[in-house]
Amino acid sequence: MQLELRHLQAVCQIAEAGSLGGAARRLGVSQPALSAQLRRIERVTGGELFVRGRSGVEPTPLGQFVLAKARRVLSEMETLGAETRAMATDTPLRLGCILLVLIDGLLARTDLTLSGRELTVDVEHSVTALVRMLGAGRYDVIVYGEVNDHEVALPRGVLAKTLVPKEPFCIRMSTRHPLAGQEVLDLADLAEEQWMTLVEDDDGGPEALIAACAQAGFVPSLRYRITDRQMRHDLVAAGRAISLTQPTAPAVTGTVMRPLLGTPITGRIRIAWNRSAVSARQAELLYRAAAGAYMANVGNNPFHKVWWDAHPEAHPALD
Repeated sequence: MQLELRHLQAVCQIAEAGSLGGAARRLGVSQPALSAQLRRIERVTGGELFVRGRSGVEPTPLGQFVLAKARRVLSEMETLGAETRAMATDTPLRLGCILLVLIDGLLARTDLTLSGRELTVDVEHSVTALVRMLGAGRYDVIVYGEVNDHEVALPRGVLAKTLVPKEPFCIRMSTRHPLAGQEVLDLADLAEEQWMTLVEDDDGGPEALIAACAQAGFVPSLRYRITDRQMRHDLVAAGRAISLTQPTAPAVTGTVMRPLLGTPITGRIRIAWNRSAVSARQAELLYRAAAGAYMANVGNNPFHKVWWDAHPEAHPALD
């Protein structure tokens, strides 16, 4: 038997999972099948690769040597795949995203960045689904958000970079709302409002809103959950609800946007890519395109421009 890539992947998964059972689940095989495969691999390598320790299986000195070589080979193969895909301009780049404000601008910039390469775009309403499909190879790149301290776990083979580490969420309300004339809103003053529920429910947003409202002394009435952007805006303009929104969102007739006192809810925007499909150069170009798209919207609301200029640590890393 000769070692194949699948054997190297199995060895790496065992080391990362710390157990044969955990690695078997990741690989989608039974534990006895993986145990048998490991024995065949060990016959080829000439000795035991793992021994049972207090916290599971641990690599032997030979195992550590094989692991180092295996990771290098797998990394080289992923790089080869990404670079060949990058050269094949007739292969579309598949982008998945949450409906963030910067997406429209990002698409315009990728037309220039990718030099005419076809781009397919799908919008998801679940960060979990988005990440799962990236790991499964349905998407090459995803753009998504996280709220407050929530962190989305990424699958193996995926690299990520934070685009905007922090942005203060604000409130969109009707121009006829009694509080519309205030420059800054105290969350406690919104206790009796009907809220538009956040479209994404697995990015930490709902928990952050409920926790912030609890800190302010009330439980929010989450009445509407609507994915259609225009319908959401129409309901807010009619005074039937208020909504939490990104500070870069554009103006909408009949509504105003106001920051919250103390910025109790903040967002974070990240871009992640499958390194077997996207080269390092492509990833950097996409990152810069997304950064440009975001910064083009910073001036949409004067209060955010003031906040942005005062917080350079929140700016994209473009050096």
